[in-house]
Amino acid sequence: MQQESFLYIPLMPLIAFAINILFGRRLFRDHAHWIAIAAVGTSFVLSLLALKGVLNGRVVNVDLYTWLSSGDLKVSVGFMIDQLTAVMLIVVTTVSLLVHIYSIGYMHGDEGYYRFFSYLSLFTFSMLMLVMSNNFLQLYFGWEAVGLCSYFLIGFWYEKRSAAVAAKKAFIVNRFGDFGFGLGVIIIFLTFGSLHYDTVFRGLPSVVAQTVNILGIQVNLLTLIALLLFCGAAGKSAQIPLHVWLPDAMEGPTPVSALIHAATMVTAGVFMVARTNPIFNASPTAMAVVAIIGGLTALFAATIALVQNDIKRVIAYSTVSQLGYMFMACGVGAYAAGIFHLYTHAFFKALLFLGAGSVMHAMQGELDIQKMGGLKKHMPITFWTMLLASLSISGIPGLSGFFSKDEILWRTISSHTPVGTIVWMLATAAALMTAFYSFRVVFLTFYGDFRGEPEVGKHLHESPSSMTLPLIVLAVGAVAAGYVGIPHVLGGHDNFGVFMSAVVGHPSGEGSAAQEWAVMIFSVLISLTGIGAAYFMYIKNPGLPKKFAEKFSTAHRVLFNKYYVDELYDALIIKNFYWISDNILNKLTDRTLIEGIVNGVPSLINRLGSRLRLLQTGVVSHYSMIMATGLVLIAFYVIFSLWNTL
Repeated sequence: MQQESFLYIPLMPLIAFAINILFGRRLFRDHAHWIAIAAVGTSFVLSLLALKGVLNGRVVNVDLYTWLSSGDLKVSVGFMIDQLTAVMLIVVTTVSLLVHIYSIGYMHGDEGYYRFFSYLSLFTFSMLMLVMSNNFLQLYFGWEAVGLCSYFLIGFWYEKRSAAVAAKKAFIVNRFGDFGFGLGVIIIFLTFGSLHYDTVFRGLPSVVAQTVNILGIQVNLLTLIALLLFCGAAGKSAQIPLHVWLPDAMEGPTPVSALIHAATMVTAGVFMVARTNPIFNASPTAMAVVAIIGGLTALFAATIALVQNDIKRVIAYSTVSQLGYMFMACGVGAYAAGIFHLYTHAFFKALLFLGAGSVMHAMQGELDIQKMGGLKKHMPITFWTMLLASLSISGIPGLSGFFSKDEILWRTISSHTPVGTIVWMLATAAALMTAFYSFRVVFLTFYGDFRGEPEVGKHLHESPSSMTLPLIVLAVGAVAAGYVGIPHVLGGHDNFGVFMSAVVGHPSGEGSAAQEWAVMIFSVLISLTGIGAAYFMYIKNPGLPKKFAEKFSTAHRVLFNKYYVDELYDALIIKNFYWISDNILNKLTDRTLIEGIVNGVPSLINRLGSRLRLLQTGVVSHYSMIMATGLVLIAFYVIFSLWNTL
């Protein structure tokens, strides 16, 4: 495969976007999906060829043309195809292709059908540009482009106020993180004189001990850069305190949730930390921050998911929690383990979202799991595929999630550092809750008696094949994707870790096989305990959850209201911002100062002119009187001046 052929991986979705957005409404309308699917399908095939080349030892790092040249700043549009990129290409194109196919049935009949597929293609292009970049500016371009696409897709049904508000919230919250990310990119250029990965990474040893003065405090330069980059990662990957946008983003169409907020866009932060691992490795402080934030987010989001009733919101908080796992791995230096979980997570999380969309399709848009029940017999394909996804995310042996989650748990505790031990405890507690809330959804949705509206119950049915086929393919991934990384202790060769080691390293855990077995068995027992607790509460004793909610009403209310973080932000930031906007920017700056000058000067001239017009009467005798008066005054002035000179 020629180097230039890699250009077509992102180019094909871009062409599909241009065709559909320009001509889709008039020419294609309900058939716009064919162009988008053909384009992403081509990208998928080319990604497989790229993976084959990397497996054969062919790594590509090529600049296609100069994008920007200004003084010392020279940036090219270029591509880096290595082990990390190859994995991300497979994740992005596979999930994107399946979501495109699924959307045929889910979005059928929508007035914006062509526009929806246009946005999906643009998003796929943006994400591919992000993961294939060989420099920070191109990475930043893709980074901002996927954020823009998320705004388009979350607010796709813009007539719906909640969707429009959620789109704005996602866009604005990400601006906070992206501001830090942008500063980090600027400092990288000022420090190294380049934005190309290779040049920057080669120059790291020369600045390891360099510090900068910030408000009188000496801060290590690489620590500052790493933390600024992580600001962007925390925003894009929804880590606390910038996690609040992702659950609300479920207002968009369900395929959007699967594509953007489960498998691709939200993993961009994890990818970026892994890509820039030489910078993070040079700063133990930054590594500790990444690990601790990841661990706290994993537990924090898992506790909220325990009591939510919106099926998509539960899965959304699950995504936030699982992203925390990935950052935990990166924070202890186990980048390969973090990317491994990113890879397996893409399958079972996309499956959970698309399965939820299938349930909504049968339930006529209903999201409340308390109004479901008994769907197993009506939707067998949806049930079995979602069951496999739930088992996988819970970490049950033999499924993908088991291999990747166990790898993270082992890498954290075997790091034998205080941070590693802390995040292992946080991850273990989150694992217990993950199994519980995942099967809470399964039991309330598919088991027991139907609790919804009788009219809805009469029309329950399985989704069309365009929706169930992607579910089946993703279910295969949820089961089998993890087998590329079977650890040595289970008789495997840890092929995924070895494959990724050339890019991100893959340090061996400091522990014996017996210790690894102990951690593995304990994590499985934790998962089984969570599933058992959900079965006991929602199948054997269905009245128990209500009693718990009443007995621990305060805790339940806090969790149900997401720790009141949105209310806190509203009180501290949004209301104050509105006050500043209204009283200072609007009333003082705009109305008083700007309008006072812009409108005040013409008004003053107008009033002065009005007074002067009183002198212009048009009567000759008046003008003669004025002239005579002037002559008299001049005469008096001349006489007075001569008198003073004598």
